[in-house]
Amino acid sequence: PGAVVVCYVNSSAKVKAESDYCCTSANAVAVVKAVDAGKQIIFVPDKYLGEYAEEQTGRKLILWPGYCPIHVLITEEDVSKARAAHPEATVMAHPECTGPVRRAADVVLSTGGMRRYVAESDASEFIVGTEVGMLYRLSTDNPGKKFWPATEGAICPNMKRTTLEKVLWSLQDMEHVVKVPEDVASRARLAIKRMLSITCLLYTS
Repeated sequence: PGAVVVCYVNSSAKVKAESDYCCTSANAVAVVKAVDAGKQIIFVPDKYLGEYAEEQTGRKLILWPGYCPIHVLITEEDVSKARAAHPEATVMAHPECTGPVRRAADVVLSTGGMRRYVAESDASEFIVGTEVGMLYRLSTDNPGKKFWPATEGAICPNMKRTTLEKVLWSLQDMEHVVKVPEDVASRARLAIKRMLSITCLLYTS
């Protein structure tokens, strides 16, 4: 009952309202580090991102038994096969991948971290351990470099629902407005603001 709740930013507004902090895959470690060392932390909903935060901070978290159904499709065997096919490639894994996949990778990075890493790296070939749509962005940003998915099967149907055409329609018609009750929104906003205050400190320190 005295634990602090940290929730992944993709959680619903209602979950945020019950949480003390939000986090992204990029700042989960920083958020966990920022919580008072004397406090227990309940981390929801992705246990693999939570495991990664545990490994990086040395803190034991209470992990919600959930996970991203797309990142768990990537296996250690997939990484081994991809390495065999592309032995010169650097393997990048998202922190929501399972422990064996994270340990098999050369680097563990959020999607934003992958973009920065590739841009700054001298390597020219990369195996990408996250949703396959990321390869398009990486290829577009880095036309002189080559990218392969850790597995072709890491396709998120939820992410594919939002298209440029649908964004255009929503702006033209102004339909399907998402409304969050103010009592939920005000509490959820606190978790977001706490996360942002930590992130701002990271970039100003």
